[in-house]
Amino acid sequence: MPGKEFTRDTRYIPTRITADGRDGFPVEPGRYRLVAARACPWANRAIIVRRLLGLEDAISLGLPGPTHDARSWTFDLDPGGRDPVLGIERLQEAYFRRDPNYSRGITVPAIVDTTTGAVATNDFAQITLDLSTEWRAHHRDGAPDLLPEQHRDEIDAVNQRVFTEVNNGVYRCGFAGSQQAYDQAYERLWTALDWLEDRLRDRRYLVGDTITEADVRLFTTLVRFDAVYHGHFKCNRSKLAEMPALWAYARDLFQTPGFGDTVDFQQIKRHYYVVHRDINPTAIVPAGPDLSGWLSVHGRADLGGRPFGDGAPPGPVRDHERVNPAGAVG
Repeated sequence: MPGKEFTRDTRYIPTRITADGRDGFPVEPGRYRLVAARACPWANRAIIVRRLLGLEDAISLGLPGPTHDARSWTFDLDPGGRDPVLGIERLQEAYFRRDPNYSRGITVPAIVDTTTGAVATNDFAQITLDLSTEWRAHHRDGAPDLLPEQHRDEIDAVNQRVFTEVNNGVYRCGFAGSQQAYDQAYERLWTALDWLEDRLRDRRYLVGDTITEADVRLFTTLVRFDAVYHGHFKCNRSKLAEMPALWAYARDLFQTPGFGDTVDFQQIKRHYYVVHRDINPTAIVPAGPDLSGWLSVHGRADLGGRPFGDGAPPGPVRDHERVNPAGAVG
C-alpha cells in the first residue's frame, strides 16, 4: 500500500500433521505431497529439510513453475500442465478443496493430503519443525538433528530475529510504500546482517557446532541475496559477496549436500523479476550477476564443527528431483 510499511499476512491454515493425528492429519508415509516452488524462499526451506532428513520416500514433492498469476501457482513444468499425483493445474484447486470459500493467499509450501486432494497445512514455519519432530520415525539413517534440545531456546531466539529482520526484512525493503518506510526497513536489515556477519566470524554455524533449523532459514535468504534482493529489492549497501564471513558461510552451506542441490537460480530470478510487476513493470530478467563464486573455496572447515553431527550427509538427489542444469551454477 502506498506510503505504508510492508506487512506480511501470517494467517496460515493452522492444522498440523502429527504423529498422534490430533488435528485429523496423522503422519503416514505416502499420504501427503509437499508442493513447494523452488523459486520461493519459504518453500525452499521445506525442500531442504525434507532432503536433509531423508523423507523423499515418505512425502512426495510437487514443483510448480517459477511464476504465478493473481490466482495461483501453476504446474506448468509438468507434462500437460498438471501435477502428476494431484491431477490439478493450479494449487488453488487444493486450497478450494479444503475450503471452497478460501480467500487468503495461495501460498507455497503447502502439504496436500492425497486422499482428499485438499491442503492439510500451509504454515511454512511449523512445517519444517514438524518434519524434524513429528516425522522422526521416518528419517533416514544418519539424518541430522536440526532441533537439538540443548540448543532449542537459542535456535528459537535466532530464528525469530532472522525472520523479522532478514527473511522478512528484504521484503520490507522491496515493498516499502514510501521513502521513510524504505529507509527504516533498510536500516533494520543491515543492522541484522552486520550482527550476523559478526556472529559468524568465529563460528561455523549459527547455533552450536552442527547444521540446525536456524541455518536452513537464513540460507534461503542469503542464496537469493545477490541474485535478487540486492538490486530488485534495493538492499544494496553491500553485496553478500562483499561480507566475508556471511559470504563464506553461505558458500559452505551451498556446497553441503541438501542445500545448493535444491537451488535453481534461473527459477529464482524469473519469479521475482516477472511476478513483481509493481516493482519491475517491464518483467525483464537481468542476465547477471555472475554466480560461479558459489562454488569457490570457503575455508570454513578451519572453524571446526561437524555439519551432520554424528550423522552423515544425504545421498544423491533423486533423478526426478534434480535441479535443471540451466538453473544451477555452471
